[in-house]
Amino acid sequence: MPAEWEAHEATWLAWPHQESDWPGKLDTIRWAYAEIARKIALAERVRLLVRDRAEAQLARRHLAAAHCDLRRVEFIVHPTDRSWTRDSGPIFVKRRGRGGVRGETAIVHFHFNAWAKYRNWRRDTRVPETAARLLGKTLFDARVNGRPFVLEGGGIEVNGHGTLLTTEECYLHPTIQVRNPGLTRADYEAAFRRYLGVTNVFWLAAGPVGDDTHGHIDDICRFVNRRTLVLVRETNRRDANYRPLAENWERIRDLRLEDGSRPEVVPLPMPGPLWFGRWRLPASYANFYICNAAVLVPTFNDPNDRIALGTIAELVRDRPVIGIHAVDLVLGFGSLHCLTQQQPA
Repeated sequence: MPAEWEAHEATWLAWPHQESDWPGKLDTIRWAYAEIARKIALAERVRLLVRDRAEAQLARRHLAAAHCDLRRVEFIVHPTDRSWTRDSGPIFVKRRGRGGVRGETAIVHFHFNAWAKYRNWRRDTRVPETAARLLGKTLFDARVNGRPFVLEGGGIEVNGHGTLLTTEECYLHPTIQVRNPGLTRADYEAAFRRYLGVTNVFWLAAGPVGDDTHGHIDDICRFVNRRTLVLVRETNRRDANYRPLAENWERIRDLRLEDGSRPEVVPLPMPGPLWFGRWRLPASYANFYICNAAVLVPTFNDPNDRIALGTIAELVRDRPVIGIHAVDLVLGFGSLHCLTQQQPA
């Protein structure tokens, strides 16, 4: 699986339509989507899943009003349950080109099941099939012990050279949101190696409070290049996130990359607690998305917005770092990275 900062052919999105994800704010979210698509389309295609032709027209109007380059937007009719394309969309792998021959890409079908939590997933889980058919790509059917293997894109982080990060909370918890009942740590690591081509797997502990996915790595720890990663840190000892995130910092000391070297680990702050009624939302600056044109970073009307943007800008020098207001987006328990899925060139 290539790293996210490698060149993209396109980014996959799904037009938002599920009112329950963003109660009372769905139209606001559509404008946020239009801005995200506009930024991405500056330097790559946007492949946008829509439920029908009427929804395509609705999306087209929003995108046009936001001055998105519609010449770079491809509308793909495929009914979806939700809009979290990072987890249900096509996960691409690549065979490296040699001797002047271009690398070939394919798609792995990881059998999305709505984080083993919700009932509405049967249309989402077919997105990889639609993508493979549309693009003429090989589709690998991920199975372990003869059963469909469930994995979400937000649950893994790779550096494109053999190292993969994930969390025990997400995939090894014995009772909560169990994606693959009966599978062991060794089973997971074997599947990562088989279907994603990695050689080195490292497990962090847990994610922030309020994470609906129960521990996705993309709210915690992200590579920004082959040897450098950012890891979120909560400095307020009274905050509910302090202890679980501190444990990740203890564990990361043991991380070695695929060649045995130590990575550079840079702290990324957490925004202050963000609430909607009784729900604490999983606001995290680590949920950024690296596209061809920019690094899109969620912001939360918080003093740490500036620190997070500055930290990432110091580490990523080959493209601009742009803040995207995500207070409304995170009401759906996710933000920029959760909404996007890259298609490597």
